[in-house]
Amino acid sequence: MLHAVIMAGGSGTRFWPESRRAFPKQFLRLAGEQTLLQQTWQRFAPLIEDGSGWVITGEKHRPHVADQLPELPADQIVAEPIGRNTAPAIGLMALLIAERDPGAILLVVPADHAISPDAAFQCAVRDAMKVIAADPERFILLGIKPDRPATGYGYIERGTKLDGGAFQVSAFKEKPDQATAQKYLDSGKYYWNSGIFIWRADAILKALQRYAPEIHTKLDKLRSHIGKPDWTELLAREFPSMPAISIDYAVLEKAERVAVIEAPFTWDDVGSWEAVQRLRGADESGNVAVGLHVGVNTKNTIVRGTGDHLVATLGLEDCVVVHTPHATLVAKRGDDEALRKLLAEIEKQGLEKYL
Repeated sequence: MLHAVIMAGGSGTRFWPESRRAFPKQFLRLAGEQTLLQQTWQRFAPLIEDGSGWVITGEKHRPHVADQLPELPADQIVAEPIGRNTAPAIGLMALLIAERDPGAILLVVPADHAISPDAAFQCAVRDAMKVIAADPERFILLGIKPDRPATGYGYIERGTKLDGGAFQVSAFKEKPDQATAQKYLDSGKYYWNSGIFIWRADAILKALQRYAPEIHTKLDKLRSHIGKPDWTELLAREFPSMPAISIDYAVLEKAERVAVIEAPFTWDDVGSWEAVQRLRGADESGNVAVGLHVGVNTKNTIVRGTGDHLVATLGLEDCVVVHTPHATLVAKRGDDEALRKLLAEIEKQGLEKYL
């Protein structure tokens, strides 16, 4: 049976002040009337049976997940005691799901990506499941065909063509510089790494045992305590001591049976305020406004307001203006590093309550 796992952590920095540490971007309505988390859930809902949808998140995010996905059973919202990157999180979910369904196939998806159309996403997952049915030890990644020389993504180099429309992965590449990204784009052999994975739960646990024994050993300690009264206490003790490492570094870059399927859908990782224009479109002046906005001599500006609060702009160009009840941001577009510096300065000045 297919089990879908939504990875729903986050620090709430990229979309500050609308996002916060306790309310990261997956809980925001950035790409439509539903939140990114709700859109993710709806995207794979036709693929799974009742009881086979899961979310792994931080403890402080659990109430928001429960509020936005009321159909999700409480015991299928799994809270990490502390964020330890994707390898421990995926290992924990594989452990829990394999205990319930030993033959489970996992679809692991980030909570905060925008994908369209849903039907194409579902077709890609079904194709991956066919590959795994023929080769249960295979790990499948969905790769995004690049349309620009992006430097902010990791890349996957494809190799030999396999059955079912998949390709053997030749190599994983770190985020490149501009010239290297252009070479990747021109070659036609590289994909952006979407962070969407399909594999059997038992296969990824076996791979963790081989390639990341320090994680698997901790998971093994937890195995016999699943569903027991001391589960939460033991998880709080063992999970934080696992190494903070991605599943890519821990397993995929070392494993042999890793394949990529070209995604037949449009994809956006919704990584900064710049994504709002891509997702919602702009008016004739290049402006994108959510909420009440009146602008004069305003161009290429993203405006986000709340409730009946009017945001008025005059003479702005290439800016981001975000008003919330607790904080307001006015910034030049495209400078993500400056936003990180700003948040660090807010913390330095003892204003953590606004983060």
